[in-house]
Amino acid sequence: MNPREKKLIESPDPLVVGAAGVGGMVVAMMAAVGGWIGYSALRINHKTTLAPAIEAERRTFISPSAGMLSYYQDRSGEGRPLVLIHSINAAGSSYEMRPIFERYRGVRPVYALDLPGFGFSDRGRRTYTPALYTAAISDFIRTQLPGEAVDAVALSLGSEFAARAAADNPELFHSLTLISPSGLWDRKRAKGSQAASRDRRSGRLHALLAFPLWAQALYDLIASGPSIRYFLRGSFQGKIDKALVDYSYKTSHQPGARHAPLYLVSGAMFSPDIFEAVYSKLTLPVQVIYDRDPFGRFDRLPEITAAH
Repeated sequence: MNPREKKLIESPDPLVVGAAGVGGMVVAMMAAVGGWIGYSALRINHKTTLAPAIEAERRTFISPSAGMLSYYQDRSGEGRPLVLIHSINAAGSSYEMRPIFERYRGVRPVYALDLPGFGFSDRGRRTYTPALYTAAISDFIRTQLPGEAVDAVALSLGSEFAARAAADNPELFHSLTLISPSGLWDRKRAKGSQAASRDRRSGRLHALLAFPLWAQALYDLIASGPSIRYFLRGSFQGKIDKALVDYSYKTSHQPGARHAPLYLVSGAMFSPDIFEAVYSKLTLPVQVIYDRDPFGRFDRLPEITAAH
């Protein structure tokens, strides 16, 4: 063996070494993914015991459009009904609206609706769209609170659904209060799920996210304890309410809990035309409450305020 041949053997091709390294990384990643899928299926409890989000009478009804829906009520007060609508996230629930419910119970009739796919409402496998949520809110007010227009308070993405319900059925609403509403961003600054909705990519993205092999495992990452605490820290000022963290974890670990949030992550629940088609056309009194929000923008709020 001459010196050159010996050098080639002792100094292997760096491309070969690199390929071997990448291959090892791929194998390791596949093993980690497979391990998490197995852990999700075998070790994570998806049937945790769920207590009521609010200590009040809880009732159910069948919505012609949205199936079985649950809501909380306290009718001991007098005056116009107050309807509370929670946000949409991996662990959304009426618990988010609990402080407002407690403040007004006994003062006026107050109600908190579990939106489709959350709380004690139907969490079945189906297509979760803005139209479904709009119909659920309208059906609730029309069938359970007939006779008087309501004041509605909605949080985050729930604001889009409440506003659309008010635009479609103005006779059901007296006023809207929207807390940190989505849909007021400049389209050029939309990102993540909002951008997917705008770019019409949500259908393909949902098909990928909801693939049966990994859908539950993926959702379990989104609804993990650290993930829940991260999003709550971004959404609320000051120390996070431990009871809210605990309830968020339990409500996100129910049978069927993944179905609605995966539509959210894909962008399918956002309405790209919400500003022009809904917000700009509202004629009832609307109050918007907002502050710094790492998950939303309010670029167009001055525009709509000036116009109305």
